[in-house]
Amino acid sequence: MSNKDCHCGNDGSNAKPIICDPRYVIHNTCVPRYVPVIHPVIHINRKNIVNVPRHIVRESERTEIVDPGYPSKCDVCDRKRSCFDFWF
Repeated sequence: MSNKDCHCGNDGSNAKPIICDPRYVIHNTCVPRYVPVIHPVIHINRKNIVNVPRHIVRESERTEIVDPGYPSKCDVCDRKRSCFDFWF
């Protein structure tokens, strides 16, 4: 600001200075203000039941005797060799 813009009486005269209304120069800045925002989270442990077949086998054992019946003749004798060669 130069002296001619000031009107403060610096021009050599003894005039009473005129005080003007102030000029406001605003410098805006941003200052963060943290506002808590709560987000509730609920964890659910879910167990789903799935039907799975489990095959169970009950085992039993028995002995069966198959009787071919009493022979009417010697099967070995029908062959070309002797009955006694069969056993020895």
